[in-house]
Amino acid sequence: MKTSTRNQYAYANNILVALVSAVFGYNLYQAVIHPAESNIGLSLILVVLTSFMVRKYG
Repeated sequence: MKTSTRNQYAYANNILVALVSAVFGYNLYQAVIHPAESNIGLSLILVVLTSFMVRKYG
């Protein structure tokens, strides 16, 4: 009988990815429309950290 374990971080990872995607999308929009008000560097750091966390725990 094959058993499988459910990843306990899957739900949190999905929420984190959705949140980071929304923040990154908004900041990308700001970078294109209003470059002086954008924080695209911080968004890229957030995307990299999220990717690392999902790979480590997901």
